[in-house]
Amino acid sequence: MTASAEAPARNKTYFLSDLHLGATYMPDEREHEARVIEMLESFARDARTIYLLGDVLDYWYEYRTVVPRGHVRFFGELARLADSGIKIYWFIGNHDIWLFDYLRDELGVDVVDGYAVHEIGGKKFFLSHGDGLGDPSKAYGLMRKIFRNRFAQWLFAGIHPRWTIPFAYRWSRHSRMKRGDGIASYHGDENELPMIFARKYIAEHGEVDFFITGHRHVAVTRPLGEHGTFAILGDCFRQYTYGVFDGKKFELLHFFDGKNAK
Repeated sequence: MTASAEAPARNKTYFLSDLHLGATYMPDEREHEARVIEMLESFARDARTIYLLGDVLDYWYEYRTVVPRGHVRFFGELARLADSGIKIYWFIGNHDIWLFDYLRDELGVDVVDGYAVHEIGGKKFFLSHGDGLGDPSKAYGLMRKIFRNRFAQWLFAGIHPRWTIPFAYRWSRHSRMKRGDGIASYHGDENELPMIFARKYIAEHGEVDFFITGHRHVAVTRPLGEHGTFAILGDCFRQYTYGVFDGKKFELLHFFDGKNAK
């Protein structure tokens, strides 16, 4: 095989968040899924690892013997990537909380609940969906605890899906419409909750090179600490932004025009 014909080295790490597959407020859900798959297919040529940082699905409840309908092409692409040797991490978000073992066992992805600190290319990465980072709302904090409570999950599973699934999608749609359809805005370094959390974290645990999160649907990178970078990934249903680390630098990019997103 000649050098020009050799496959490219798999030396890049990709970061996506907030795909919200299945959301009823999407104008064309099939087209949205196809765009997400196009992104993943483009990463396959040089990806070593792909991080899905939460809210990949707009709603999911994992029953022991029944699989909710939808997302078949997306799941198939994840399985293909995992089978090809690409490591995939799926961080639980506030919309896809109820991931247990089905997707892990069937697709070969590692499911992470909470945040994780990984070393990538000799750099320290703090990774999280972001919904639990310093949110001051007591009601929201209580709701997160209930949703993660095993007994509450068992009770929820006993309600027939014909009631729970439509209710969950209506709730999501109402929440999205209440917040408006515009692109979210960054609240500033002094007011953005994930940034406040990040500063507190490095004060208590030491520097990180990259602090990457999702949830807020705004694409931004900011300096953090002495030499670190703070990034919110945007989303993959309106902006189609993603992060990529090549072992030396991290970039936040728009997929369909290739431009830098900050």
